[in-house]
Amino acid sequence: MDQPSSYHRPVMLQECIDGLNIDPKGIYVDVTFGGGGHSREILKHLNEGHLYAFDQDQDARANAENITKRSFTFIEANFRFLKRFLKLHNVGQVNGILADLGVSSHQIDEPDRGFSTRFNAVLDMRMDQEASLSAREVINTYEERDLHRILGMYGEVRNARTLAAAIVAERINRRIERVEDLIAILKKYAPRGREFKYYAQVFQALRIEVNGELQALEEFLVQAAEVLAPQGRLVIMSYHSLEDRMVKNFINSGNTAGKLEKDFYGNVLKPLHPFNKKPITASVKETQENNRARSAKLRIAIKK
Repeated sequence: MDQPSSYHRPVMLQECIDGLNIDPKGIYVDVTFGGGGHSREILKHLNEGHLYAFDQDQDARANAENITKRSFTFIEANFRFLKRFLKLHNVGQVNGILADLGVSSHQIDEPDRGFSTRFNAVLDMRMDQEASLSAREVINTYEERDLHRILGMYGEVRNARTLAAAIVAERINRRIERVEDLIAILKKYAPRGREFKYYAQVFQALRIEVNGELQALEEFLVQAAEVLAPQGRLVIMSYHSLEDRMVKNFINSGNTAGKLEKDFYGNVLKPLHPFNKKPITASVKETQENNRARSAKLRIAIKK
């Protein structure tokens, strides 16, 4: 029996389903299964079709075990391996792909995972709990120049250089193991009145580095364009500007850098075209009910 999960409330659920334009006989992929909210809704629209769901999180795997429909297959893997695992299941082309990027509310609310500034947990932040690199390893072993790079690039922290130097100086005396250890350092450098935003930026930078999120997203986008059937839909929801910019650039230009490439005849070489020029955002009602929806941006693209 399929049981709904309280693991994570899906953001813009109806907008995502509308964006996929589901064919009941089609093949679809949810590359960020999480609590299965989006997947369960997709399955309601399928009769002879099939849904493949990806997620590397062990908790997500447990949630997927509650779905017993024959039209559903769970794949415990990062979406950067989309094409490889679809091929293993003898799938060449699909009619639609959904990606809900970022950290699930369950992961944030789970104290032991170390994603949130609200809990004094070990600095972990691994989405794949079997991965070797954790946030505390980044904080305690990365060279100062590399800390400066990820804080500035992934967290858009304005005083990234100063903060990187402070972290390196602090760890000489003792390892920075827990959330409160890091927060104690951040307090000295956070802009007054914007402390929590500053903490969030730093944690975002660490999380992106630990999980290789931007590299994985780029690999996924290229593969998604390859496996989509003509007129297939790509539906992606992002939660920060770095991801949204990459998605927008890929849809509009065929690469995440946003550089248009043309063939001999001057035709732009890009596999997708945008369905919506501006990103779709959540309704006022939804943002009031679900805080995570406030920063969500939904983009839809169609395979040529």
